[in-house]
Amino acid sequence: MSRVFTTTLRLNLDDEADRRAWEHLQQMDRRRYRSYSKAIVAAVNELFDEQPGQQETKEDFLNRIIAVIQASLQALPLQTPPAAEPNSDDLDAALDFADSF
Repeated sequence: MSRVFTTTLRLNLDDEADRRAWEHLQQMDRRRYRSYSKAIVAAVNELFDEQPGQQETKEDFLNRIIAVIQASLQALPLQTPPAAEPNSDDLDAALDFADSF
């Protein structure tokens, strides 16, 4: 015997959050989610399966990425180019240039 629960989803398109949800549902990947029900089930489970207090905001996520990049950059050794010894041709060219004034 099939155990199917039917409910109604009501979205107020004058409400910003509801309208955005509707737009997401209209643009969802039909290969991944065959129906609105599948997409809503995935979203609800993703939201509520997270441990309380462990939900990470987008800003927290970006700050964590920035911190990892900064730490990686600080771990790199500073490389300064070796001082080039002027050769006689360069020195002669510089002196010829200075003499032209």
